[in-house]
Amino acid sequence: MLHPSFVTVDDIKSVKVPIAILGAEHDHMSPPELLKQFDEILKASEVDSYVKIFPKVAHGWTVRYVVNDLAAVSSANEAQQDMLEWFAKYVK
Repeated sequence: MLHPSFVTVDDIKSVKVPIAILGAEHDHMSPPELLKQFDEILKASEVDSYVKIFPKVAHGWTVRYVVNDLAAVSSANEAQQDMLEWFAKYVK
């Protein structure tokens, strides 16, 4: 999940398959505090998962960024690589 929207704690409690959640530091839809709750819930379960919060980016950073902003491009590329690695591991 990249910059998740409308995902609740109850949704995360029902996850039964591997999941990766990549969030933004500045996100009113899924603020870091909520993502940290997701991480705690997932770590307590037997589901293979990880939660990563990208600093200095906002909701939608993986698809809406200024191409001349090297930090923004770097964050988007890092998120893309994280997801490609997740797909390579779990979706065959």
